[in-house]
Amino acid sequence: MSSMASTRQPPPTAPPELSSSSGRSATEARSLKVHSEAERRRRERINGHLATLRRMVPDANQMDKATLLGSVVNQVKYLKRKATETTTRAPTPIPPEANEITVQCYTAAGEDKTTHIRATVSCDDRPGLFTGLAGAFRGLSLRVLRAELASLGGRAHHVFLLCKEDGDVSPGPIALEGAVWQALAEVAFPEMAFGGNSWSKRQRILYSV
Repeated sequence: MSSMASTRQPPPTAPPELSSSSGRSATEARSLKVHSEAERRRRERINGHLATLRRMVPDANQMDKATLLGSVVNQVKYLKRKATETTTRAPTPIPPEANEITVQCYTAAGEDKTTHIRATVSCDDRPGLFTGLAGAFRGLSLRVLRAELASLGGRAHHVFLLCKEDGDVSPGPIALEGAVWQALAEVAFPEMAFGGNSWSKRQRILYSV
């Protein structure tokens, strides 16, 4: 009796549960379904982002995916370059509160008789101001080589580099500076009567040559 009990074999293990369609186990089938669902959602997200890019990029409806992505890369590089240029550019100066005109003449030595003039104007901003200042320069036969303009809070600050190419500064550079100052003042401050005693602090013009 004891001999028969010692030779009894354990019951056979049940075979893994098989799916009805492919012969895979139920666990494998569930894992495959989860993976397929995750892949479907990933493709939907990619297609959604591509559709957004097509709306943002001009004429992108006829582009394939590779061309579309290449166009977006080029656009991002362009924007990055423009952002770098903007951050490295010198900040725009804030116009001062005081009304001011400065004029300085520089005449080259040697055979080059070109006279350069640096003029600055700080005043209340208004339409036609720049046009009036440019007309004042033309009236004195001066050519504008460079102009820097700043406007903020109703105030304007202009910096001009001018030249008088014929080299004729008679009766002298000081007289030319005075003529430029007077012409600019007549444009920048037309409401003021020169020589009056009732100007406010802002109205008082600083004369510098």
